[in-house]
Amino acid sequence: MTSRIPLRLRVAAAFALAMAAVLTGTSLFLYFRLADHLTTALDQDLRLRAQDLSALAGDPRSSLAAVDGGLIESGESYAQLLDTRGRVLAGTRPLGRRPLLTPTEVARAGRETFLADRAQVPGLDEPSRLLATTVSRDSRKLVLVVGATRQDRAETLSSLRDELLVAGPIALLLATGAGYMLAGVALRPVEAMRRRAAAITADRPGERLPVPATRDELERLGLTLNEMLDRLELALRREQDFVADAGHELRTPLALLRTEIELALRQAQTPAELREALRAATAEVDRLSQLAESLLLIARSDRGDLGLQLEELDVGGLFATVASRFEWRASREDLVLESSIGVVRGDRLRLEQALSNLVDNALRHGRAPVRLAARSRDGRVELHVRDHGGGIPPAFLEQAFERFTRHEASRGGNGAGLGLAIVKAIAEAHGGEACAVNAPTGGADVWLALPA
Repeated sequence: MTSRIPLRLRVAAAFALAMAAVLTGTSLFLYFRLADHLTTALDQDLRLRAQDLSALAGDPRSSLAAVDGGLIESGESYAQLLDTRGRVLAGTRPLGRRPLLTPTEVARAGRETFLADRAQVPGLDEPSRLLATTVSRDSRKLVLVVGATRQDRAETLSSLRDELLVAGPIALLLATGAGYMLAGVALRPVEAMRRRAAAITADRPGERLPVPATRDELERLGLTLNEMLDRLELALRREQDFVADAGHELRTPLALLRTEIELALRQAQTPAELREALRAATAEVDRLSQLAESLLLIARSDRGDLGLQLEELDVGGLFATVASRFEWRASREDLVLESSIGVVRGDRLRLEQALSNLVDNALRHGRAPVRLAARSRDGRVELHVRDHGGGIPPAFLEQAFERFTRHEASRGGNGAGLGLAIVKAIAEAHGGEACAVNAPTGGADVWLALPA
């Protein structure tokens, strides 16, 4: 349910809850702190009053009743003088002759000065606090009790409580409103990015999200999303180029196939001419089939669905199988097989396909002998195919493994520019990579680096 509430309201609600907790905690702290201060002030006042009355209580000629309105405020404070048996010797008017202390408390007062609370005292139906201490009169030990009602303290706390109950909700409402406005201001860049993102389509791939210069999480989010859009645009452009290049490569063999069939239908007069036209058409069909297989393999590789059948392969046998496919084009002296590694783990069909593409390129664009070699380096197994021709043009090395790319010297051939792209796809499907360099002594060195 909370996921349906707008983020701005959720932020404001969270801010309101936090402020409510802060205001409640602060109010309780102030309330109890003030209560403690008022109690401390009352105790200090009782001590000062007891000091003033001690001299008066020690004089046999004086009376506590005479201090009403002076040291004792009528209706708010009181005093009483007791002997050690708890009998009342003197006291202010509201108290009468009823002692304020129990016998136990009288005995305690003889040992120490102490403070005590009373729910009520005679003549004053209000909570009060009293202090009991000892005084001397004619070498006689007496107990002086000084007290005061807690009405002023209760009224002060009640007033503070009422003010907090009024000011607290008002402060909470103001803080919640401020939090709601601040959340709106903070989320304004997010809304701007959302509107721009809604306007970005495949027809307008160059659009980017506005990035606020806030140097915080929002700026990093905008930069990250724009980087993601850059990658998506690059992927879209690559797919568009891939489709355009595939259509271009398919158009030529289809046009040739259509031409051969039309010539056979219109001009073939003898069975020999018809067979020749059909042979040419079959060659174009083979080329179309090979191109379709290559496109399918690359598409599966992009989806991560190449479907490898991994097994332990004998490297020497793998090289021999690949070399046997080119016996009609190259002699044994033209293909040299070397291997210092016994086995490699991989998919036989795909590795043979990749190595065959490399050997075909070496025989087509380089010079014999073509060397197939395997070695281990940096925890990887490398399957090299090296020729002794002129090498790969330096400007073409960086894009040699891209799809539908051919350097100028090979554009007149029948290739579609997918051979090295397939090698790269097969290497990456095995968790490795495809590399190419020009050897210092001449010729191109292309290899698959596979995990050992």
